[in-house]
Amino acid sequence: MLPGFTMAEKILAKKAGRERVEPGEIVEAEVDLAMVHDLTGPLTVEVFEKIGAERVWDPNKIVVVFDHQVPADSTRSAELQKKMRRFVADQGIKHFFDVGRGGICHQVLPESGLVRPGMLVVGADSHTCTYGALGAFSTGIGATDMAYVFATGKLWFKVPPTTRVEVVGELPRGVYAKDVILAVAGEIGSDGANYMAIEFCGEVVKRFSVDERLTLCNMAVELGAKTGLVEPDEKTASYLGANPSSMGEVVRSDEDAEYADQRVLDASGLEPMVACPHSVDNVKPVSEVVGTSIDQAFIGSCTNGRIPDLREAARILRERTVSDGVRLVVIPASQRVYEQAVREGLVEVFVKAGAVVCPPTCGPCLGGHMGVLASGERCISSSNRNFVGRMGSRESEVFLASPATVAASAVAGEIADPRDFLGD
Repeated sequence: MLPGFTMAEKILAKKAGRERVEPGEIVEAEVDLAMVHDLTGPLTVEVFEKIGAERVWDPNKIVVVFDHQVPADSTRSAELQKKMRRFVADQGIKHFFDVGRGGICHQVLPESGLVRPGMLVVGADSHTCTYGALGAFSTGIGATDMAYVFATGKLWFKVPPTTRVEVVGELPRGVYAKDVILAVAGEIGSDGANYMAIEFCGEVVKRFSVDERLTLCNMAVELGAKTGLVEPDEKTASYLGANPSSMGEVVRSDEDAEYADQRVLDASGLEPMVACPHSVDNVKPVSEVVGTSIDQAFIGSCTNGRIPDLREAARILRERTVSDGVRLVVIPASQRVYEQAVREGLVEVFVKAGAVVCPPTCGPCLGGHMGVLASGERCISSSNRNFVGRMGSRESEVFLASPATVAASAVAGEIADPRDFLGD
């Protein structure tokens, strides 16, 4: 008797017009949605034109988001963005999020309802795996592949095996989804899930909000994975403003599906986690790095720039100030998040504490602007990568942690345990 299928296998099989697919097979599948941003869009357009394509396959299935270097930080950036605006207008692309009208792509697409369960989504950005939190197979591709998608609406995929990560127990106080995924990274390793799908499940994941699930799936690629996935449920429907029965094609793994690996993480014993330089799997409990001096703290990015993240950071920063000698940069993940943060008074809390609040952008996460590090400087960041030179100088260091840990560290002037600032 043949085994059942995983979520990843089911979605790819349907999009390839097949009854079943198996890990390792290469299939050509129809894409439901394709996304580029201000850095990868111009490269895609260049290849699109070079291969002689004239019209995109479906202007309603392409999304263009300006988020990496916005507002334009140089003449070159401005020229590239001008080129993309012209392409959008010429091709009649409907879903265009210009400066001040969107935010970071991996927040904009989910919150705008563009991603639905069962979809096959590609993006010219490695963290496109984020959208798997909504039950879609979403993955990052290069600009050359994206040009082919723009022209044909199709792309080849190697069907990935799936690793199942079950998170059980109760999250302790001061421990968040970011701490969970950092703990998973520490266990599996930065290359432990190469070209796999990671399926997150278990009682803790079920209790997580969609925002928290987005954090989990966002960092699947940091373990080498092709995508991260969470089974859709009533929380997914609520997030999308749909009834569970009208949410699109909800795909779930079969009970007898075969997994390449299965892990169980008991979150009950977790403490706040920190990924130390220069690898996401160099993870330690915060208690082992408390007291490490810092120069900058960053709260934002496509991993942790959402409204629950800002609320937790503000909870710690309220009636407190950023330590002398430390810079705190806060960047909401989208215009909607920014507006909500203003309505709730969170921006006022940050400003009064001594932080600089920037418009929605990737900013310092990729060493773009609005917080680039100098040589010898250390930053504790709520983002997703801490490679050498990731946020600026190759002689700088980046520590990854939850927004609560970042906020606590900004106040302390050194890496600190957020539980010391949260009260009972």
